Amino acid sequence: MLKQAIPLLHVSDVRQAEAFYCGVLGFEMYTSTRAREDMENPCYMVVWRDNVVLHLSSFSGDGKFGGVVNILVENVDRLYDEFLQKNVSLDLQPTDQTWGTREMYVKDTDQNCLRFFTLK
Repeated sequence: MLKQAIPLLHVSDVRQAEAFYCGVLGFEMYTSTRAREDMENPCYMVVWRDNVVLHLSSFSGDGKFGGVVNILVENVDRLYDEFLQKNVSLDLQPTDQTWGTREMYVKDTDQNCLRFFTLK
């Protein structure tokens, strides 16, 4: 029986990714594993916020830049207000979509897109 899907996003630099996902978006670091302890990259990192888990990897075989993750949230406008206070650059401000969602988009430095949405 299926339980959960956990997206993996390819990142070029784990320090930049950690600064963005944890420092800006409010995720927390769960764990990180490096190929060599004396090198920052490559690295495999797991971050989480509330009930959302993301895997971030700078290993060359783990996907391509520019992935997309859809994240269901309680209230996209409240999250928007939080992000505004942190000066998060948005790719799309909260927008009512014709398919029944209200969405906003945020991209990381590797052009991975997080699409936060609320069902209307």
